[in-house]
This record gives sequence, C-alpha cells and structure tokens, in this order.
Amino acid sequence: MATSQVSVVMGSQSDYSVMENCLKMLDKFDIPYEVKVLSAHRMPELTLNYAKSLRERGIKIVIAGAGGAAHLAGAIAANTTLPVIAVPLDSSPLQGVDALYSTVQMPVGVPVACMAIGIPGARNAAILAVQILSLSSSKIENKLKRYKDKLVKGKS
Repeated sequence: MATSQVSVVMGSQSDYSVMENCLKMLDKFDIPYEVKVLSAHRMPELTLNYAKSLRERGIKIVIAGAGGAAHLAGAIAANTTLPVIAVPLDSSPLQGVDALYSTVQMPVGVPVACMAIGIPGARNAAILAVQILSLSSSKIENKLKRYKDKLVKGKS
C-alpha cells in the first residue's frame, strides 16, 4: 500500500457524510490518503501532536473539514509548514457561514486555503490537493488534464 500523501481530518465523525465526497475524489485520482477525526477544542493536545508529525510521516497536504468555530484547519496550519485546505461545514444554526468566516480570517503567517461550504468544498479541496501534487508528478498531472478535459465536455 502506498504511503498516504494527503491527510483528511474532520472535527467529528458526523462530518464524514460530507467529507466522503473529498475521499471519493482523491480515489478517482488514486491519491493515497489517511482519515482522522480530531478536534481543536475537544482534543487540543492530540491535534497538536498530529499536526507536528505530518511531515515526518510523508504527508504532503492536509484537508480539514470542520463546522461551527472551525478552528481545526487553523490549529493544524499553526503547527506545520504543509499546505492546509479547509472545508467549512454546515453543522450549526448559521449554516456554515460561521465556519467560513473562521477559516478565511486566519492571521498572517498561518495561511489556510478555504473552499466552499459543504459538499462542493469537499470535492474542490481534493481537486486542489491533486493540483498541488501534480506539480511534482507527471502521472498525476496527466490524470488531472484528463479530468479537466471531461469537465469541458460536460462530464465529471
């Protein structure tokens, strides 16, 4: 089995129904990934240690899905130099707008790429990860080109 290149984390097991769309997209491109449930609020020390160990385990990109205050992506980004992509989730009475605002207002020096709220964001997070990985892999780049060609023809 290939070493995971992407870490897909989510704040709660209940987030899986949205984040599985990210996993399916990574599968489409044959990108090896790991999945973890972490919470910046309920498991701060575990999240910190996880973030600090990513690079040494071969992870290249993190995709973090969280709702509400959505601190998961920022907490990870604060503790790694790897690119972090956030997916704001609709898990509060504010329908994900709170998660979106929490993510796009990261302080200077702790960048987090922010996708759309929910399923479209989960799918695009995977595609952005694939685009980043394609910078160092012609095999991935070719798969990405074929995918984009299908989009032009109205297929996905």
